[in-house]
Parts: sequence; structure tokens; C-alpha cells
Amino acid sequence: MQAFAALVDQLTYTRSRNGKLALIARYLQDTPDPDRGWALAALTDALDFPAVKSATIRRLMTERVDPVLYTLSREFVGDTAETASLLWPDPPVVQATGSEPDLPQAVAALHAMTRANVMTQLPQLLDVLDANGRYALLKLATGAMRVGVSARLAKLAFAQAFEVSVDAVEEFWHGQKPPYGPLFAWAEGGEPPRTDLLPLFRPFMLAHPLDDLQVDLKDFAAEWKWDGIRVQVVHVAGETRVYSRSGDDISASFPEIAATLDFPAVLDGELLVRGNDQGGADGGAASFNALQQRLGRKTVSKKMLAEAPAFVRLYDVLLLDGADLRELPWTRRRAQLEALLPRLDPDRFDLSQLIVANDFAALTAVREKARDDAIEGVMLKRRDSPYVTGRRSGLWYKWKRDPLLIDCVLMYAQRGSGKRSSFYSDYTFGCWNGDPDDGAEILPVGKAYSGFTDEELKMLDRHIRTHTIKRFGPIRETDKSLVLEIAFDSVHDSKRHKSGLAMRFPRVHRIRTDKPAHEADRIETLRAMVR
Repeated sequence: MQAFAALVDQLTYTRSRNGKLALIARYLQDTPDPDRGWALAALTDALDFPAVKSATIRRLMTERVDPVLYTLSREFVGDTAETASLLWPDPPVVQATGSEPDLPQAVAALHAMTRANVMTQLPQLLDVLDANGRYALLKLATGAMRVGVSARLAKLAFAQAFEVSVDAVEEFWHGQKPPYGPLFAWAEGGEPPRTDLLPLFRPFMLAHPLDDLQVDLKDFAAEWKWDGIRVQVVHVAGETRVYSRSGDDISASFPEIAATLDFPAVLDGELLVRGNDQGGADGGAASFNALQQRLGRKTVSKKMLAEAPAFVRLYDVLLLDGADLRELPWTRRRAQLEALLPRLDPDRFDLSQLIVANDFAALTAVREKARDDAIEGVMLKRRDSPYVTGRRSGLWYKWKRDPLLIDCVLMYAQRGSGKRSSFYSDYTFGCWNGDPDDGAEILPVGKAYSGFTDEELKMLDRHIRTHTIKRFGPIRETDKSLVLEIAFDSVHDSKRHKSGLAMRFPRVHRIRTDKPAHEADRIETLRAMVR
């Protein structure tokens, strides 16, 4: 446990990406199995301990230290695990008889905990660890590592440690479970794990932002970028699974998709739901807000299956009838995709159509007119591009549509986590529900925690601290004086919000210190943007 705690501590204080890569690679080289496998699983958020949640830690702490002291300390520190690790009281000598567990023992103990015994079992682990060990254990238990390491970075470190291809690591990764014994065995010279016997996830090919670049449409094909969730539908050996962009199995949430692919294939596409009121007789794609009602559900009712039927708008085909097509150019894969369409259920699969444009200027004009709720922008794909893992320069580009803008008033703020734990960086904002001169009030319409620079963050933090009028635990209410120009992709009706509206991807676009609050926009203005 000490080696893992030291790794977590070093990662927390290392800002350099290359420095983090080197730390993880060295740990994987020097640490034996299965410790290194469990550490890798923790860094890639592949572990789940249902009995240990932040609320569990909060209950333990308020039983052992003054609740007000804990609350103030948690607000100041900004991290539950760090606060608990520092405030945890030393046990009496007569009770401290246990020995410090190693990492596999800690994982086994956490897996064995239930809601019935966690309040007695977890303290026994914490009592035999020092502050660094407690911090690492709690991070491991809750899954909130927040040490600046993404799953992709951890896989790059694995590839660096054993001098193997990161594409191969991605290919084999999803067929393995922690602590990844076969994966380490392969990396150290053994046989590669089999990937052809199970319906496994394959890493997606991703796109770079187009920015100010212009491309030649003789070399690139254009198609719509649909606003659903990117999925992969895989059928192998009589079993079909649906995977999200992150490789999570979401088949149970969309059983109608998993039930319809019945031949060996790996298909890439956008998961959408039918919009009977938006797509005409043929049932087009509804907004993301409609799809969101089905995300994350372990079971789906017959009513929901009928009211929000899912389908996949296909982009690409990776494997087909046992043949790996990923090395073929996009044009040949597209031809294969079009040819297999008659084999698919038309209610569950259709094809993402290409955009017809003679040149880039014509494509620009087409894109500017696109304001359909289900369209997020345009994809540009090099016609001779193979299907490769991740983002490769010059192959695929995404060209998102310009955002919508509206002026809102800052209402509430909350401190962030990790590097932002000392700043009020999460903002709730609203619009007027009528004329301010006639006694209208401001109703919340969204939340944002991005879009601003570090200097703007400091400015906003100062404003919040000096304009607070009420406090609700960690949340501060400010006087309604600061206007924020909010950028967002779309807005939809919502029964869950007091304003009746929900924004898609809101972010701070500008801080309008020049604009008085009574000139901010009204709910009616935002509602008029609902398509």
C-alpha cells in the first residue's frame, strides 16, 4: 500500500505530463503483480466499491470530529479524501493492533464491504494507515482520483513502460479485467490476449477541431455530426453488445439495438432516438434532451421503448463477417457500409448521409443554415484514411456549428474540485421571467464551469466573495449584479427545471461588466431558441 500511496502523492504534485508518464511507467516496471494491475485499474477508473461513497466518509468523519470543523475544513480543502486523511484521529494504542494491508488486501477488503458493515470495516483500514495511506485508500475507494491522469495517459504510460504500441494496448485492454494479468504477461513478451472470441469494444477513431483550416473536398468527404452519443455495436459468436464512447457496455439501456444485429460485425455510429413530432412520417432524430431520458437506465420500460425508440445512424464499419476493414481507406469502408445496409433492421439502423457541396465555400453555406436540434456540426473525413485509434493529424476533422449566445445574470456559485478547490468556479445563472421594472424575478436556466481564462476565474472569484448575500452550505448566493454572456449549443423544454428549459453544453463566453443586470435576457428570448 505504501508504494501505491507514494505514487498517488507524487502524481498529485507533478504538473508535467511527461513527468506523470515517467512516474506511472516506473511504477509498472518496478511493482509486482497483482499490485500494479490494481493500481492501473484505479488510475483508469476501472474499480467500483458500491458500499464506499463520499456520504459514507462524511458520516464517519462527523462521528469522530466536530461536524462544524469537518464542514469548514472540507470547504477549505476542497477534497473529501484529503480532508478525511488529515483529520482522521489516531486510534488508541490498545486498538491499533492491525497490520497495514498491501494493495491487493485493501482492494479485497473494499470489495467485501457492504452497506451493513462499511461503518465498522472501513475505519479498521483507516486506523492502521498514515495520512498518505488514508488519502490513497479513500481515493481508491471512491474512484475520484483527481491526480491529473486520464485513462488514455495511463495506457500511454503502460506502452512506454514495456515498449509496446499504445494502439495494441487499446485493442487488448477492453477484453481484460483488473488486475490485468494477461495484459502484463503479453507486454513482457508473452502471447497476446485473444480478441476474436468475445464481443469486445474497439477504440474509436476521433477527429481534430477544424479551427481556421480549409480543406479540399476532392480529398475529404463531408457528413453531418449528429448530436447523440457515439456508440459501437458489436456482434461476435451470437452475442451483441452496445458500447459507449468510453467503452462502457450500455446494452441494457438500449435492448432494442442489441437485439437486432445478428451477423458478425463491429459498427460505428451515433445513437439517437426517434422524434415523431420532428422528423415527419419517417421519424427523424430528436434532440439530445430526448435521448438523455434513457441514458444510464439499467432497465427500460415498455412505455419508454415505445415513446423514445432508439436507433443508430451509422458512420463506419470496422469488422464485417470476420474481416478486419480498419486498414482499408474510408471510401472502401463506406462502400462496404452502404452494401450491408439491407441486412440491417431499418427501424434500428440507418446511414449518415454525405453532404453534397462543390467546394468549401458551398459547404460553409450549408453548415451555417443547419439549426436542426439533432445536428451538432459537420465531419470532414479524408477519403483515403484508414480507421485508426484516437486522433491522427490530417485525417478527420470536426467542424461544430457556431454556438447560440444569451446574456444571463450570475445567481449562485460553488467552489470547484482539485486545482479549483480554492476558487468559486461553478456558476448558476438565470434570466428574467418578465420585465424587471414590473417586479419580475430571475429564474435559473443553467450551470457552467468552463469557458473562462485563469485571470477571469480570479476576477469571478473576487466578485463572488465580495457580493455574497446568502450561504447554503458550500453554495453562495450573490447579489444579482453581474451579467455573463453564455454560449450553448441548443436549448430544450424540460420539466425538471423551474424555468422549464434546459441548455445543452452551456459555458461562459464573456463577462459583461459593461452591462447592467436589468438588461440581461428574458426567459422568452431563450424559449424562442427552442427548435
